[in-house]
This record gives sequence, C-alpha cells and structure tokens, in this order.
Amino acid sequence: MISISVCMVCDCKNATGRWWVEVKTSAMQSRLILDFLQCLLESCCSMKHVLSAMVMNQPGVLAHISGMLASRAFNIESLAVGETERPEFSRITFVVTGDDKVVDQVRKQLEKIVTVVKVVDYLNQDLVERDLMLIKVSTAGGRLSDVRELVGIFRGKIVDVGEQHVMIEISGSESKLTAFIELMRPLGIIEMVRTGRIALSREKSLSVEDALKPPPTYEEAAING
Repeated sequence: MISISVCMVCDCKNATGRWWVEVKTSAMQSRLILDFLQCLLESCCSMKHVLSAMVMNQPGVLAHISGMLASRAFNIESLAVGETERPEFSRITFVVTGDDKVVDQVRKQLEKIVTVVKVVDYLNQDLVERDLMLIKVSTAGGRLSDVRELVGIFRGKIVDVGEQHVMIEISGSESKLTAFIELMRPLGIIEMVRTGRIALSREKSLSVEDALKPPPTYEEAAING
C-alpha cells in the first residue's frame, strides 16, 4: 500500500477553495484515483449553460452561430429554433457545457454578429424549461397495458397505434424525459426524436422590444446601481 496526497484547487462560481485529499491505495489503483479526482474537479468547474439568442430571420444565422461555437470546441447538446412574437425575428435556444468565463466570452462574441440582436445566459436564473419528444415503443408480447400505465404516470399521450408498437408524445424537463426513456428501454424503443430544450426566465423577459433597446449609458448604469 502507498499513500498519495492530492491538492485540488477550484476557482469558479460553483466552488472556490483548495482541498487536500490523502488516499492509501495500491500503486496500480493510484492512477485511477487521480483520474477520478481530475474528472470530479472538471465537472465542478464546467456547467450546462442554457443560452437564448434573439436573431433576425435571415439565411445563414444558425450556421454562423453554430460555426462560432464549434470553433471554440463547444459541443451543442441541444438546439431549438422558432419564431418570436414578431415573425421577422427568431429565438434560438441552445445548451452548451463549459467554463463560466469562456461561455460569457462566447456570448459577447455572438452579439457582435450583425444578425444577432441579443444573447442571454440563463445560468443561475429560475426557469421554466420544456423538451418535446416523440418515441415509438414496441408492444409485442402483450406489453400495451404496461406502456399505457407508464404513459399515464408521466402525463404523456399515445398519438399513434400500430400492430406491434405505439407512438408516444411527451413533454417536460430533461430529467423527466430521461427517466421515461430509461423505463421504456426494457420494453423496446424502436426510435425516438426530440425537439431540444426551450426555456423562459420566470422573472426576466427577453421580448423583441427589450432586445432592440440600446444598452444603458455609463451614467444610466451608475444611477441604476
């Protein structure tokens, strides 16, 4: 047995501080422990960010935004696009994982694109989030009653019925859909598709009119605190 001491340093919004960890283990397991601690620290400093971009309804806007995120090695986990209250503007909601400071820099860069009106990061805001999914599940072997029971529990809806399968529509938070998927796996998932996450802040609004307003001057910002 050997003893290893590891110092972990974290300086981000989620946690700030320095920790010493001492572990007694074999030489073969020490590398696995160090890798696990590194992954733990990285997950602490990286979080999922829900970004909402108000953009003009013009060709190439989505490709421009996706290209900028890809150039900075951000993987877009979810993306949804749709018209706003004014048809000449669209709203793009996308989910990325990364360091807070880097994501904030990317947000500022996105706002420099001519067709992008405003970009908001919903981190640490109280949100209403929804994701829509269509999932086709096998009902072979008399499983229809089991499927219908689970659909009722999750407040979903059967929208199509075949001889050996049903198609289910379900909406809700990401965790709700993930839980439903895991329960459907033993029954047999044939195929599924999801729209991507959409979100609105409970307290703050991002209407087209608000997004088009010029930023406050230095004097106005100082008066408003």
